[in-house]
Amino acid sequence: QKIRLLSSDVSKNGASRIDSRRNKSKLVDSMDPIANMLTSIRNANSVLLPKVEVPHSKLKEGIAAMLVREGYIQQYHVSGEKKKQISITLKYNKGRRGVIAGIKRISRPGLRCYARSREIPLVLGGMGISILSTSRGVMTGSDAKKHNIGGEVLCHVW
Repeated sequence: QKIRLLSSDVSKNGASRIDSRRNKSKLVDSMDPIANMLTSIRNANSVLLPKVEVPHSKLKEGIAAMLVREGYIQQYHVSGEKKKQISITLKYNKGRRGVIAGIKRISRPGLRCYARSREIPLVLGGMGISILSTSRGVMTGSDAKKHNIGGEVLCHVW
């Protein structure tokens, strides 16, 4: 079979390497920004990077604040004026393993997941946390149960 190259794939000097990254769409990056943040944290944690930077939003900042409060990350810092970034400093046990063993997005744009205060799921039998977006802001599942409010289950961390 013959492979046909488009004119954009051929340089003046002949056939060039086809770069699949050049067709990367900005829409893919912003489809689920929370999932992108969690994936960045998961990937940085797996290769023992000290910091990770993600684009800023109030919801992402709330998630980072919950992770600091619960002891899963060391700290976070918001920088920039027009294009803000969140710098997240990860936490490690004796420099060999990340404190975050797993992080999973639950509610996503294609399938939202809501829970009432009595239906908030336990993560690993109470060893992990669930992070919810409620009418009173971002909070953990145990805080939402104490305040007797439900909300959208954003993610589980263990």
